[in-house]
Amino acid sequence: MAQSSSTSSGLRLAGKVAIVTGGASGIGKETVHVFAEQGARMVVIADIQDELGKQVAESIGTHRCTYIHCDVVDEDQVKNLVQSTVDAYGQVDIMFSNAGIASPTDQTVLKFDIFQADHLFSVNVRGMALCVKHAARAMVEGQVRGSIVCTASAAGSHGSLKMTDYVMSKHAILGLMRSASIQLAKNGIRVNCVSPNGLATPLTCKLLDAGPETVDLIYSEYKRLEGVVLNTKHVANAVLFLASNDSDFVTGLDLHVDGYYVSGKSELAF
Repeated sequence: MAQSSSTSSGLRLAGKVAIVTGGASGIGKETVHVFAEQGARMVVIADIQDELGKQVAESIGTHRCTYIHCDVVDEDQVKNLVQSTVDAYGQVDIMFSNAGIASPTDQTVLKFDIFQADHLFSVNVRGMALCVKHAARAMVEGQVRGSIVCTASAAGSHGSLKMTDYVMSKHAILGLMRSASIQLAKNGIRVNCVSPNGLATPLTCKLLDAGPETVDLIYSEYKRLEGVVLNTKHVANAVLFLASNDSDFVTGLDLHVDGYYVSGKSELAF
């Protein structure tokens, strides 16, 4: 039996074309680097942080990585992101739908701000659905047995004392993933989620108005596993597993990278 290109080269994504939304910083940025290290033919970064996105692409090499401005709330921009990738590189093998925002206030049920929730949902749910939709269409039309990975959260399987809109949005992502995984299975397209615990990223540091070490200390209260501090590389490696042929028979999975999340204390969004 002939070996796949990824197996024969020793690189898990050899020859693959990947899109990473929210790829200019945090988990997305780390995943872009991991995908490139694992032999992806091209990694397309999609973000609204233009300067940071271009810096990431240039640090890897523009022959292996490129940046496209894309606000995932805008369907035309998402459609253009996917179509331009297909036009330039022939196909889309991997969509890591990672772009998302956090709730800027406590947002309890009794003080629920629907306008704030609408904005958060437009990014975390609408944007996620649009990325899944257009990536899936490209894969079906190109007859590609692709992999779609969505960033959910450990909070997506629990309730919370605060950040109600954020927690709702992460539950919605699980519903999207589970429906898409069923509907796209006949096309050989796998759809999964990665659900991290809280960790230090530019987004969470800004949210908590604290440095990375302080943020790590805060989030350490929300996991049981001792001896390791969650970082973006841990999450990126989990995404790599779901994107690669290592998980060739895995779909509809919510992969928790959470050190066994401690529920009942969930006062913070992540």
